[in-house]
Amino acid sequence: MAKPKRRYVCQACGSVTHRWQGQCADCGEWNTLAEEAPETVFSQKHDLSGGGRKIAFEPLDAPGQQLVRRSTGIAEFDRALGGGLVPGSAVLMGGDPGIGKSTLLLQAAAQIARNGGEVVYISGEEAAGQVRLRAERLGLADAPIRLGAATSVRDILTTLGGMAPPALLVIDSIQTMHSDQIEGAPGTVSQVRASAFELIRYAKECGAALVLVGHVTKDGSIAGPRVLEHMVDVVMSFEGERSHQYRILRNLKNRFGPVDEIGVFAMAGQGLTEVGNPSLLFLSGRENPVPGSAVFPAMEGTRPVLMEIQALIVRLASGATPRRAVVGWDSGRMAMLLAVLEARCGLNFSSCEVYLNVAGGYRLSDPAADLAVAAALVSALADRPLPGDAVWFGEVSLAGEVRPVAHGAIRLKESAKLGFAKAYGPGDAASAGKGFNEVSLLRNLVDRVMGGT
Repeated sequence: MAKPKRRYVCQACGSVTHRWQGQCADCGEWNTLAEEAPETVFSQKHDLSGGGRKIAFEPLDAPGQQLVRRSTGIAEFDRALGGGLVPGSAVLMGGDPGIGKSTLLLQAAAQIARNGGEVVYISGEEAAGQVRLRAERLGLADAPIRLGAATSVRDILTTLGGMAPPALLVIDSIQTMHSDQIEGAPGTVSQVRASAFELIRYAKECGAALVLVGHVTKDGSIAGPRVLEHMVDVVMSFEGERSHQYRILRNLKNRFGPVDEIGVFAMAGQGLTEVGNPSLLFLSGRENPVPGSAVFPAMEGTRPVLMEIQALIVRLASGATPRRAVVGWDSGRMAMLLAVLEARCGLNFSSCEVYLNVAGGYRLSDPAADLAVAAALVSALADRPLPGDAVWFGEVSLAGEVRPVAHGAIRLKESAKLGFAKAYGPGDAASAGKGFNEVSLLRNLVDRVMGGT
């Protein structure tokens, strides 16, 4: 029999090679290749003559048991999940250290347990006593949660096999789990993949909702193989800054509902509290209009959220190198917008330092923010405040045109509900309404701001 080939797997990106080398050829990281068990003859050959069991095919309209979502007892968590936990689903939640992942899951587990659901919480990072101390601080010590501290997947599944399947199984975290069927230390690509596969298979067979906590790398992506995100049904990111009290739970993938839904929380002494109207939170402190401030109605999934975009322009002496600083938005997009303002509208930013900030530590990815950013930049350059009761939205092209964006009617409805009587944006039919002012060209925006209308 031929000698099996050796396999070396990059612990950073999951790339596979058959010889060791110092640097991964795919991701460029150094000293990340680790040897895995070689492929067996079973993985190299495919016997089509039989040996397995036949599977039963079903039509799409076959009658079956209707899956009913289970509420976590936290409305913002349910919103981000698309309505609650689906039985048999696997959820992966990532976030920076200390952001509040374990706190949120412990609060949700306590709510489900108090409502009659069986909950198992497995901690691989902390001892049971440490989790118990957190529960006492949060006022959850009386919740009937089955708490365990373990890192062996075999031990966990053996224990779960001797009891009724729980409604919720929390694994904190997947990078601390290890399977004795795979060589390697916990946290390696092979261990994370194998441990997640066994836990997900248990959840699918028994109908338990599984939540896996995932560590993140320095660039914010979930540590381990990328295939982990493909294996699970829902991928969520818990975002926020430690200097700010609020946190955003963002849905990045959801097989059972819409993506990009968010839930907003505020960190308090008694844990995470829900923020029912995040627009009021992000718009706090706007009593008097100041130059360089514009309100933008963003869309997060199906939820409109109003936030403030702030710009500051500082004129420099001739010969000095201007600085560009962006917080909460794409710096490349701002550079493009500055170029359009100079080329199409005749404004000069070459001798100015430009600072842009999305208030509240929020990070914007909606392309409709172009017009609001442009309004804030022009307002700061002209030192003229924008109308305090106006919102701005629209995508700006390189030709200086303001193009239509999705969900214009929803943005206007949320703005009117919060007292904004005016709106400026592209002239598509979905955005037409009372108090709406069409801006078809970026030059029209400059004329309005410079003219004070």
